Amino acid sequence: MKKMKSFIKLLIPPIILNFFKLFTKKNKKNYSDFQNKKQSLEIYYDEKMAHSLDTWGERNVWIEIQHLLLNKTGRILDIACGTGRTMNILLKSNANIDIYGCDISDFLIKKAIHNGISSDKLKVCDATNLPYKENFFDYCYSIGSLEHFTESQIIEFLISSKKVTKYYGFHQIPMSRSNTNEGWIEPYQSYHNNSEEWWLTICSKVFNQVKVLDSGWEEQLSIGKWLILNK
Repeated sequence: MKKMKSFIKLLIPPIILNFFKLFTKKNKKNYSDFQNKKQSLEIYYDEKMAHSLDTWGERNVWIEIQHLLLNKTGRILDIACGTGRTMNILLKSNANIDIYGCDISDFLIKKAIHNGISSDKLKVCDATNLPYKENFFDYCYSIGSLEHFTESQIIEFLISSKKVTKYYGFHQIPMSRSNTNEGWIEPYQSYHNNSEEWWLTICSKVFNQVKVLDSGWEEQLSIGKWLILNK
C-alpha cells in the first residue's frame, strides 16, 4: 500500500492529485462509481488541471509525437486533445498535415479555441464513439489518455479509432516497470501500472498489427510506451 501511494504521488502531478483528493472527500456518495470502474469527468473541467495539461509533456512525449508524424501527410486526429497544446506544436512542425482534435470536455475544447485552434477542427465527443466518417483520418494519436478508460471502454476506444483511421494510431501510455499488473487504481481512474503483455492482449483484440516503442517519459515505478496500432 505504501509503494502504491508513493507511485501515485510520483505519477500524477500534484495539482491533479490534490483535486482528486478534494473530489473524493466532497463526493463520498459517488465513490461507488470508482469501485465499479466508472469514469468521473469533473476533473476535466478544473482550471488547474487545464493549466497542467499545457506543460507536462514538453520534455518528452510532445517531442516524440513530432518524430512519429514527421513525414506523415493528410488528416490527423488528436483524441482527447485537451487544451490543444499538442496540436499547436504539430502544426508548427509539419505543414503537410491537417489536424483535428476532440475531447469529452467542452471546457477544454473552449481552451483549445482560445489557444488558436480553429473551432471547425474541434469536436466535443466521447472517444469511445467518435462522430467521424469511416477512414476520415489518415492517422490518429492520443497522449496519456487511453489508460484512464475502463477496460471495456479501452476496447470501445480502440474500435472507434480504428474505424475512423486509414493507417496507424499512435497512443502513448504508462506501463509498469516491473512488468506486473496493478489493475485499476482507485480512486484515480487509471490503468497506470499494467504490463506490456496486458496492453498487447487488449490491443490485439482489435488490431492485427501491434507494436510497442519506448517513450522518454518515466517515473519510479512506471515507464512510458507508445502503442503503434495498424489495421
